Amino acid sequence: MKRMGLIFRSKANKALDRAEDPRETLDYSYQKQLELLQKVRRGVADVATSRKRLELQLTQLQQQSAKYEDQGRKALSLGREDLAREALTRKSAMQGQISDLQVQYQQLQAEEEKLTLASQRLQAKVDAFRTKKETIKATYTAAQAQTRIAESFSGISEEMGDVGLAIQRAEDKTAQMQARAGAIDELLASGALEDPSGLRKDDIEAELERVAGGSDVELELARMKAELGGGPSGPAAIEQGNGGAQHQQQPGHGQQDTPPPTINYQK
Repeated sequence: MKRMGLIFRSKANKALDRAEDPRETLDYSYQKQLELLQKVRRGVADVATSRKRLELQLTQLQQQSAKYEDQGRKALSLGREDLAREALTRKSAMQGQISDLQVQYQQLQAEEEKLTLASQRLQAKVDAFRTKKETIKATYTAAQAQTRIAESFSGISEEMGDVGLAIQRAEDKTAQMQARAGAIDELLASGALEDPSGLRKDDIEAELERVAGGSDVELELARMKAELGGGPSGPAAIEQGNGGAQHQQQPGHGQQDTPPPTINYQK
């Protein structure tokens, strides 16, 4: 059971590491600090409200105490000592309440000052955390972008890995098709395979057509030379030009202005 628990915790920790985003964690911490700051501010407002209520009560009691004192003096001036004594008695009881309220007022005032100071300090910490949070988030985002770019350039990212595999498969298929086409051409040229369309020619026929095409070019060239030189035209000039071209192509003879000597062959 301990081993199973350890494996479960390690797997859960690894999954949480993959799912955790530092930027989201920082935003959540900042939100919690803002909530705490809001609670402190509400506490300051509540203490200030209580202090203000005590202040109003003190003002009312002090006004009532002053009123009793005026009544006592007025009663003495009228010769009513009993009324004056009653007014002073009420004033004395009210003075006790005023003293108690003043003590409470001072305590609330001190508590309000403490909470106000704590709120100011917490506000400064929240502002500093917000600045640091944004800096860390920007740095993390830049590092993440650089990592993705580097992975793309190196081809180790998932997206670029798939693209690289597709390119490799396309190159392999292209090379296979080229090899197959070349093999079929070789088999057709060697006669191992027959062309059912009859358009493909064997090597002998292709060589004959090439030679015939070369002869046609030589005849056309001789005709053009005859026309440009003003010599005889027609088939004789073409034959003469063809014969002269063949004579110039024989090795071991230089250029001669006189025709070659006639040789008589005897049986």
